[in-house]
Amino acid sequence: MLLSEIASALDLTLEAQDREIERLTTPDLATEDTISFISSDRYLQFLPTTKAAAVVLSAKHKRLAPASAATLVSENPHLSFAQATAFFASPLVKREGKKATIGKGSEISDKAHIGLDTVIGSNCLIMAGVYIGDDVTIGDDSTIYPNVTIYNRAKIGSRVRIHAGTVIGSDGFGYAQTKSLTHIKIRHLGRAVIEDEVEIGANSTIDRAVLGETIIRRGTKIDNLVHIAHNCEIGEYSLITAHVVFAGSVKTGRNLVVGGHSGFNGHIEIAPYVTVAAKSGVTKSIKKSGIYAGFPAIEHGEWLKQQAALSKILKNAVRGSKK
Repeated sequence: MLLSEIASALDLTLEAQDREIERLTTPDLATEDTISFISSDRYLQFLPTTKAAAVVLSAKHKRLAPASAATLVSENPHLSFAQATAFFASPLVKREGKKATIGKGSEISDKAHIGLDTVIGSNCLIMAGVYIGDDVTIGDDSTIYPNVTIYNRAKIGSRVRIHAGTVIGSDGFGYAQTKSLTHIKIRHLGRAVIEDEVEIGANSTIDRAVLGETIIRRGTKIDNLVHIAHNCEIGEYSLITAHVVFAGSVKTGRNLVVGGHSGFNGHIEIAPYVTVAAKSGVTKSIKKSGIYAGFPAIEHGEWLKQQAALSKILKNAVRGSKK
């Protein structure tokens, strides 16, 4: 789209030379054919050096933009971003393209759907009821169990197992609110990437990124009924048990171990070699390896001390009430 067309559609004023815009991206990854949005303060650090052709931002941040970038001032950059994602969203179903390429020795059920421009490696097994969208790649020796759904542009590595009912690459839960308190959908333009030797249990969900990639690193094992939201990156060789939830943009180091029914707040980072006990709530970044427990999660030794102290207080309270 022309930059002037984007400005007009968003009802924003363009005071710069018009140019062609090919993609929407974050300021740190921007190139001269992209438009970026400062919809969150965490991206402000990248604004002065962004290479974006144009940036949509609030009036108070306009002075931080480089001279090379056209600026479009918005009262609500987050809402403008949500509206703009619709301009760059790909069609849900391709109408033209090449028939899928299937590697030697792969077995595809005649009850599976394989989209256009998709590539499946050698010695794969794709079972009945599987839906694989357009522009998907699957490496060698991978097994996709019945009724798995893999959305467009997902990338699946070699020797991967994805169990029944799991969804890879669905949209994350992202909306912007208008003045009248209605909700505008943020189209997710990124993709989901599953690296080699990952196993994903039944009925789990891994969302595609808003921009960029949601990544499950090599060798990670994921139990049934796990949700990993958009833009997360799960470190290699992690173990994640059932009913664990990661909010958006969590980044973890390698060999994370998580007990069941635990949850992670969005936009936090977890150090390598961390173990999180069952039913814990991780609300902030963890900067050093170790075992953590509780809500909010703290070091396990400290949590045990707190539980012992609490138990003592309760026992004394009960004794006092009986006197």
